[in-house]
Amino acid sequence: MVDDIDSLKKDIERRMNSAIDSFKHDLAGLRSGRATAALLEPIRVDAYGSITPITQVASITAPEPRMLTVQVWDKTLVSAVDKAIRESGLGLNPMPDGQLIRVPIPQLTEERRIEMVKAAGRYTEAAKVSVRGVRRDGMDKTKAAEKKGDISQDDVKDWSDEIQKITDQFISKIDEIFIEKERDIKQV
Repeated sequence: MVDDIDSLKKDIERRMNSAIDSFKHDLAGLRSGRATAALLEPIRVDAYGSITPITQVASITAPEPRMLTVQVWDKTLVSAVDKAIRESGLGLNPMPDGQLIRVPIPQLTEERRIEMVKAAGRYTEAAKVSVRGVRRDGMDKTKAAEKKGDISQDDVKDWSDEIQKITDQFISKIDEIFIEKERDIKQV
């Protein structure tokens, strides 16, 4: 009986942590005023006849707060990487220099900052929905165990309370991450 709740809790926490990791990855792609390598990581490059993540054909560094450099490993791919960055929708204008591509990060306008906060809000809500889905699955498992006669109604109540407590902690963590990202985006 105790093993069942412990394994259920571990599974729920693992899946909720996965939702938070995905949320953090999504937020990393949103530009704040500073250059970070995570800004370019979602970009895909047409390389060797297939669509490849930029991190598999180049290394990305941020030598200055407003500059990224992309060191392309194969010089035949420089134009493909340049094109992928231009067409990424991030509003960046890369400057190739041999196998090195310099990507200046322009100052964000107030309008663009507001759009990014809204996008971060959408990512936040999607992460909360994901966490709530894990909660629903955990609640369904406890109800199914009760129907089978494996646990009592009192145990269902206790397990449901425990699952809700875990959910509340993860929702709170998501809100904290959003507030930090919002502060980062609004910072001039």
